[in-house]
Amino acid sequence: MAAAFDAIGIAVTDLRASVTFYRLLGLEFPDPGPDDGHLEAATSSGVRVMLDTDAVVAGFDPTWQPTASRGRVGMAFLCADAAEVDRTFAAVIAAGSDPHLDPFDAPWGQRYASVLDPDGNVVDLFAPL
Repeated sequence: MAAAFDAIGIAVTDLRASVTFYRLLGLEFPDPGPDDGHLEAATSSGVRVMLDTDAVVAGFDPTWQPTASRGRVGMAFLCADAAEVDRTFAAVIAAGSDPHLDPFDAPWGQRYASVLDPDGNVVDLFAPL
């Protein structure tokens, strides 16, 4: 199975303000709680839009620096399993792309890795553990 486009992630400075904005565009985010740093809403096509605070992103990406030149939007591809995350990561790197985060077992229950597309955008690969 090939990785399937599953989500767009947006790093945000103010989760509540971002939820308010994207609700105006029809996305149905839950109300953010006082300790929330990550929320998701599904589009009508099934693609998820994920909002993560800068603090959440910095928690798993120690190189994170929110700047306009690095971008604040990334794509995520769902893999069939942890082994496919590793295989896809290796294939993309072997084809000449740069790694961003080597595959690891994330504390939120996923095998997770990130690569950079040719323009330096972060593209995540993940699968449930």
